Amino acid sequence: MTKLAIIGGGPGGYVAAIRAAQLGGDVTVIEKGELGGTCLNAGCIPTKALLHAAGYLTMAQKASLCGVTLNASLDFAKTQAYKAGVVAQLVVGVTGLLKANKVRTIKGEASFTERRTLQVKAADGSSEQIEFDKAIIASGSTAIMPPIPGLDLPVCMDSTDALALAAVPKSMVVIGGGVIGVEMATAYAAFGTQVTIVEMMDRIVPLIDREMGAFVRSKLEAKGIAVMTEAKLLSVQEHNKVAEVSVEAMGSVQTLSAERVLVAIGRRADTESLNLEGIGIAANRGCIVVDSRQRTSVEGIYAIGDCTGGTMLAHVASQQGEAAAENALGHYVDYDGKTVPSCVYTDPELASVGLSEEQAKERGVDYIVGRFPLAANGKSLVMGSDGLVKIIAGKRYGEILGVHIVGPRATDLIVEGALAIGLEATLDELIATVHAHPTVGEALREAALAAQGRAIHMPNK
Repeated sequence: MTKLAIIGGGPGGYVAAIRAAQLGGDVTVIEKGELGGTCLNAGCIPTKALLHAAGYLTMAQKASLCGVTLNASLDFAKTQAYKAGVVAQLVVGVTGLLKANKVRTIKGEASFTERRTLQVKAADGSSEQIEFDKAIIASGSTAIMPPIPGLDLPVCMDSTDALALAAVPKSMVVIGGGVIGVEMATAYAAFGTQVTIVEMMDRIVPLIDREMGAFVRSKLEAKGIAVMTEAKLLSVQEHNKVAEVSVEAMGSVQTLSAERVLVAIGRRADTESLNLEGIGIAANRGCIVVDSRQRTSVEGIYAIGDCTGGTMLAHVASQQGEAAAENALGHYVDYDGKTVPSCVYTDPELASVGLSEEQAKERGVDYIVGRFPLAANGKSLVMGSDGLVKIIAGKRYGEILGVHIVGPRATDLIVEGALAIGLEATLDELIATVHAHPTVGEALREAALAAQGRAIHMPNK
């Protein structure tokens, strides 16, 4: 029986552990924090719990449009308790799944002492050695805090701190307009915080199709969120518990005042304590180098998820975890990331899979585009929302290359786009699939029709 040690019990590590146990491995998971990792405890899940509460407030405000009068108010302590309850239930679930699969768990920080030995240090100072046949590193990532004057002040916080606030701040400056920044801005703006986003690049959510990102920006600004792009943070000072944020933008320096400053400029691989160099595991700026089978430079040791420095998404770590577990147990599986969707839980939601229009141009792809506005979609109108569906397809064969959705349920609907890309489906095949009416999903078919110049529910150019 293969003895497999897994460093990290997040969505990559615990999924890898379960899959390896299913294949007959003798599995041990070492986790220095809580099972579920950052995603479950201080990332994906608690963020979405706050956004869910924020959504209720937004819905209450829209209710009068359809004749329903609601007097909604926020009890933030209960919101935080609700979030904590969801997290606790999921942690219990993960714990139970590992036990059910006879996976041993150890709480402590792991580091390699030999190529087949780990030392695990517990919080109380005790330690034990774990010998293994194979190992999977799933150590995750930590928030980046750049060396800018003032970011160590009490008024500044990272995303973990922002999820644990005891009260809703009156004002907040969010440094970083990526996924974490815009999601936090969405939630706290709905709670009543005056939010300003400061982004160094020329657009927010820069990894998403530019057109879709611009749509989301317009919606955030319509909600009262100020968005500054091509803006550089210079420093933060604190006066009477108020942050004075110095920002350079449009050739001039201006000062933003806020109760709190959220630094959300990204994350980096958490590998410093592993002693990678000591046993010869190749890394690039702290990110573990792996091949398509998640193998490191040391035979029998694999790495998955954020610690490899690739796409830092929980579902990527989980998929890579399954592949690594299968390879460690004698199978041969390549991880293929072409169907990885990106989801941003703003209001409205934003989701994307495959090539953006900018990427298609950069690669010299001969492509066509189909767009369908959700203002022409019945279900979206009923829900009081709008948005856009955009499909990128090959010009010659009509193969689906990219799907981008901004609107209600976008993060659920994007799975159809991922499946289409994975199956190498064409516009014709998407059009031939009957989509239920009235649904937001039927807008995907309309966008495919629009790419061929034959949309039904809008004029064709």
